[in-house]
Amino acid sequence: MGTVIDSHFLGLTAIVTVVYQLIFFIITALLKFDKVTDFAGGTNFIVLALLTLILKGSWNFRQVVLSVFVVIWGLRLGIFLLMRILQWGEDRRFDDKRDNLGRLTIFWLLQAMWVWTVSLPVTVVNASDHQPSLQTVDIIGWIMWSIGILVEITADQQKLTFKNSPENRGKWCNVGLWKYSRHPNYFGEIFLWWGIFVASTPVLEGAEWLVVLGPVFLMVLLLFVSGIPLLEESADKKYGNVAEYIIYKDTTSPLIPLPPGLYGMLPSWYKTIFLFEFPLYSRNLSQ
Repeated sequence: MGTVIDSHFLGLTAIVTVVYQLIFFIITALLKFDKVTDFAGGTNFIVLALLTLILKGSWNFRQVVLSVFVVIWGLRLGIFLLMRILQWGEDRRFDDKRDNLGRLTIFWLLQAMWVWTVSLPVTVVNASDHQPSLQTVDIIGWIMWSIGILVEITADQQKLTFKNSPENRGKWCNVGLWKYSRHPNYFGEIFLWWGIFVASTPVLEGAEWLVVLGPVFLMVLLLFVSGIPLLEESADKKYGNVAEYIIYKDTTSPLIPLPPGLYGMLPSWYKTIFLFEFPLYSRNLSQ
């Protein structure tokens, strides 16, 4: 059962992803119901991981571990985001898309690309016949994934608790991990997917190393497209005239958790090159 459409399951997973996302796109477009968007994304990762694992049928320990990692991450994120949006009532990302089919289509196409591309390391590992014994790099990757998902879960829960407290209404989250990073949940997500890539490297041969595009694409998406830029713009519009917020933004790392005192002392060039503090994150602040 190892060869379906192509030996690496790339065609199969692309078709499954397009069909899966198309189903939820139709629901969203026809019913103006966008609460299932994140659920559709998270569960699509699970479908691809389990599908490729089962179709290959070799059940190598590395394949099982990485597939379980994806299932845990996808279930946790999908359920968390679904419960959050049901509680909040609407997804503001769709305020300019619900009645604009073109923009809605672009969003769902981007989500399909996100699922398929970021899944590449696990897809190729599950499809491969080259399964060397466990190596140190496997353990390093598993540790990275464990740290990443712990950071992501902790950050998400801290922000949800903060936002649900009436006394924090109208404030930005700056407690817990959010004291050390403006987007610690994104740091956790990026770190765990790099961990999956690292754990996949013992299997990779030749062109298979192109699966590095998975975590790279995720970083580009979160750093420049739909992640940090949108959230920074939204926060700047709300709090751009608040002196404490400007201080928080100037002294808090955008992604990698660092002590505020240390971050504030670093030169701008260092922040841009090594800590991802790009100029577009500051363009909306009131002067």
